[in-house]
Amino acid sequence: MSAPSNPPTAHDPYAALKIPNYRDYLAGSFFALLGRQAVTAVAIWQVYEWTHSSTALGLVGLVNVLPLLALSLPAGALADRWDRRKLIAAGTAVMAGVNLALGGVAYWHAAVPDLAPLRWANAALRQVALVFEHHGGDRPLRFDEPALPIVFLLLLAHACARILIWPARSSITPLLVPTRALSNAITWNTSTFEIATVAGPALGGFLIAFIGIPSVYALGAGLELLFLLTLRRVTYFAPPARSTLQRTWRDVLAGGEFIWRKKVILGASSLDLFAVLLGGATALLPVYADQILHVGPIGFGWLRAAPSLGAFAMAMWIAHRAPLAQPGRALLWSVAGFGAAVVVFGLSRWFWLSLVALFLTGAFDNISVVVRQSLVQLLTPDALRGRVTAVNQIFIGSSNEIGALRAGLMSALIGPVAAVVWGGIGTILVTVAIARAVPPLRHLPALHTLKPEE
Repeated sequence: MSAPSNPPTAHDPYAALKIPNYRDYLAGSFFALLGRQAVTAVAIWQVYEWTHSSTALGLVGLVNVLPLLALSLPAGALADRWDRRKLIAAGTAVMAGVNLALGGVAYWHAAVPDLAPLRWANAALRQVALVFEHHGGDRPLRFDEPALPIVFLLLLAHACARILIWPARSSITPLLVPTRALSNAITWNTSTFEIATVAGPALGGFLIAFIGIPSVYALGAGLELLFLLTLRRVTYFAPPARSTLQRTWRDVLAGGEFIWRKKVILGASSLDLFAVLLGGATALLPVYADQILHVGPIGFGWLRAAPSLGAFAMAMWIAHRAPLAQPGRALLWSVAGFGAAVVVFGLSRWFWLSLVALFLTGAFDNISVVVRQSLVQLLTPDALRGRVTAVNQIFIGSSNEIGALRAGLMSALIGPVAAVVWGGIGTILVTVAIARAVPPLRHLPALHTLKPEE
């Protein structure tokens, strides 16, 4: 008789968390993300509170997308050339300083002098808003807060620092864990991200209601500093690959060339880009909380947190089950479900139904995030990970921020409900189109069988 074959190794949902380097990094990153999500939520609430303008909410998205488009590729090259840990620390320190400045402006905004440049900037913002604000909102537009242009400039600085370190943050995980634990680490990355995006906006909403807007910015600064302290304890599990980057545009654009060759990554990233571009409703949550659902800042905090609560629940389910046997099909069905849930949210007039719909958008979106990030990390050599991540960041980040701009401008033109519902329908149509255009995505094998192209 032949010897019995070894039984398959049991799936360990906590494999990555048993590695001290990764566990320390994950904890510090979680606290930083918690603060960033709270700051993001309070910033759009503050801008809407000062202006009563949907267009202004769209302009917040524009402020975030400009650095994304301008800096992502150079940031990817930096991540492949420099020590990623040190690059993350430098950007984190800058964001802590910007958060303190935002808190100071929010606290002393009444003392900001009405200088001519600030008046001109407010007048320009108002003229942009008047181009789009045709839906006849219940509250008059206001662009008379001298501190408003300063807030936009600080949000721009915050976005620049965040974009410059994002490829390093996204590509450092393979240096902290062995290959066998990488997929599990990516799942925990998304899980902690979703916990932060649940707790951050909800905490921000409570702090706005009971303490005030400046307290949220102060919290964000403190949590960034805590991440800096944690980074000092992190060391690499494996040394980073030496990049042969020669500071030419060909090398900077190498990440785009790699994604173009890898049609599966291109299809998954394109799907996420257009789905969030069309289906994202987060930018309009202040309008829904104020004018449609009438739930105030605390309700806004829970609306902002609901997608992340759904995503966290889905991430826990994925972590505790066997790897997806058909991840491509799961990706396509999840994005279609995301679009359907967006349509339900757009039509809802009941707070609890809106929360359920947003919960489902997060749950479906998490499947897309896990599959897409796993594809990028598992199929990309380490020497290219920063640049590939940067291009992927343009896909995903631009969809979030341009999607916010799209939602704000469409809301101003045709109203928030129509903007959300038509976006959800568009998401479903894009899913069908990409499923037909990229057949390999439908037949993608299990993620643990994928290997990088050397």
